[in-house]
This record gives sequence, C-alpha cells and structure tokens, in this order.
Amino acid sequence: MAKKHPRSYPLEFRQNVIELARAGKKFDELATQFDLAPQTVRNWIKQAELDGGRRTDGLTSTERNELAKLRKGNRQLKLEREILSKAAAWFARETDSIPPRSSNS
Repeated sequence: MAKKHPRSYPLEFRQNVIELARAGKKFDELATQFDLAPQTVRNWIKQAELDGGRRTDGLTSTERNELAKLRKGNRQLKLEREILSKAAAWFARETDSIPPRSSNS
C-alpha cells in the first residue's frame, strides 16, 4: 500500500503555487518562499498540465484515482479467490472427496 506523504497541502495552496509558476516565477524561488522542495513544485505543475490536457506523458488525477481503485479491488478479489480455494480444498478433504495430503497414492 502506498504511504501517505507526511505533509499534505490544501488544494488552494497548490493552485496558488502553480499560478505563480505559470506567471514566471522560478521553481527554486517558489520552493524557498513556501518552504517546499523544488521537485514538489515541478510535480504539481506537471500534474496540473496533465489534468488540463496540455501534456500527455502521464496519467491525469482522475485516471490515477481510478487505477488505484481498480488495483485495490483486484487485490481484494485475489484474496477472496485464495480463501475460497482453501475452503473448497478443506471441505473436499472433510467429505473424503479427495485423498488426504499425507496419502502416498
């Protein structure tokens, strides 16, 4: 499971930083001014460009959320399938439908 970053920033704050960057402020200046890592500012701008359709080299926020939801559902289905498989094997042994595991036949 992905870890949540220790610092989450409000959406309005992110949007303000992105607007300042688009207005011509340098990433390093913004990072220093708002106590952020320069890469954080770059990531926010890239994601905003992806969401706005200006870039196509990554996933939009909607696509990321959908992918995370699908992966979680997939993990759940695999777990349920494993549980059902073990239960079916146990019931089969209990009803003597299959030989026990220790059988040498």
